[in-house]
Amino acid sequence: MNVTQASWIDRQEYIEIIPPLDFSYSECLVFLSRSDEEIMHTIQGEGIYKALSLSERSEPGEADSMLLLKITYSNHRTLHITFPEQEPSAVERALAAQYVIEWFDLDKDLAAYYQLGANDSLLAPLVARYQGLRVIGIPELFEALVWAVAGQQIHLGLAYRMKRNLVQQYGRAIHFNDKQCWLFPEPAEIAALEPEDLRPLKFTTRKAEYIIGIARELAEGSLSKTELLQLGPQQARDRLLAIRGVGAWTADYVRMKCLRDPSAFPIADAGLHQAMKAQLNLPHKPEMAELEAWGARWTGWQAYATFYLWRSLYDERG
Repeated sequence: MNVTQASWIDRQEYIEIIPPLDFSYSECLVFLSRSDEEIMHTIQGEGIYKALSLSERSEPGEADSMLLLKITYSNHRTLHITFPEQEPSAVERALAAQYVIEWFDLDKDLAAYYQLGANDSLLAPLVARYQGLRVIGIPELFEALVWAVAGQQIHLGLAYRMKRNLVQQYGRAIHFNDKQCWLFPEPAEIAALEPEDLRPLKFTTRKAEYIIGIARELAEGSLSKTELLQLGPQQARDRLLAIRGVGAWTADYVRMKCLRDPSAFPIADAGLHQAMKAQLNLPHKPEMAELEAWGARWTGWQAYATFYLWRSLYDERG
């Protein structure tokens, strides 16, 4: 068994993912359960239901399809993916396995991060407390960009409501039992809109313009996740910053959550500041020079340090 990266097996009745040994399903559930406003997945008990669009993962000319995944954790410390609504093809099953591995960042070897964290005065207690937590990502670039732009300079609850409004208005849903699992709108759907179409969904005119502009770049093919992944970290950041409406925090957040760059550091993040203030027992939020100094100590793993600090906020809330 590879103890540092995930592998998977198609068992026919289900997909079995063997995660790295340093993986905690329960810690990942804490993050995924953080808001009752979340619309992109549903949690029932210990199971996660997720709708997956195959449109961006299929070969050209293949029909657009969507799958409902149910993800559970077995007593044998493996993840199981089942398909409650249909029998997918072998190719679709493989895509589902690859999606979950990316979503949970299971291909990342965290040994170096845990060694760094164990010797860092701020991270050491967090690494010990949340051992096995992975950066839960947003694999689709459009969703990651929209979520980041929507959340600029507003509280998290309003950002969730804006996302819910957008998804329910322009997305698609898979219905099962008495629940719904939603797919994020396709860029082409939003690219056809005008800013006034998004105003009733609580978007400001400026944010509506940004989101429609991003959708048009993606729909036209001038922007893609594939392109960004082929660039170096700084080049990818520069390309994101060239998008209207994308500032430093948004670019770094997207690098962290979608491009899976462990060195991404959303240094301007308010939640990061709040968590560091609490963990360091500071009378005020840390100054930029302090944040930069801490970030330099975490070189290569700033994204994981940030994510573990975010996790500490859920303890603070109760």
